[in-house]
Amino acid sequence: MKKPLLYRSVNTRTHGVRHGSCGAYRYERHTKAEKNTLSTRGSMHSHQRHGFDYTPLFRFLLSKVGQPWHAVFSEANARLDQPKPVFWIVALHESDKQDYVRTDDNSYYSGLYVDDAGLLQKVNPQLTPERMKPVCDCCTHTFNGVVFP
Repeated sequence: MKKPLLYRSVNTRTHGVRHGSCGAYRYERHTKAEKNTLSTRGSMHSHQRHGFDYTPLFRFLLSKVGQPWHAVFSEANARLDQPKPVFWIVALHESDKQDYVRTDDNSYYSGLYVDDAGLLQKVNPQLTPERMKPVCDCCTHTFNGVVFP
């Protein structure tokens, strides 16, 4: 049986969905300000890929902590559209390590790294949802998929 993909497509055509610049170009389009702004000089096609949710990937990686990195990456890469999202939370170099990574507006995941033995490990294994502090009181924040107050 074929294993499910580690990402899913999300609706980006719903009213109110904003990506990237949030429509900043629309406000400067007909102004008499300097005509050589970034939005008029830039490409019409962005390099961002909207409409994909990589939550299944992040959960998969967290479930593989302590296992050989080569095997984990091989399986993840075979089930992804591109390998780039793996490295949003997995650090290959000491300087890239972070205790936690913000993947969305209010979604946080444990930072991961590959140790000297080639095993996938958490950067800070003691970090739990109870130790996290929300940025604001109005939103629901999650850490590794668990809501924290």
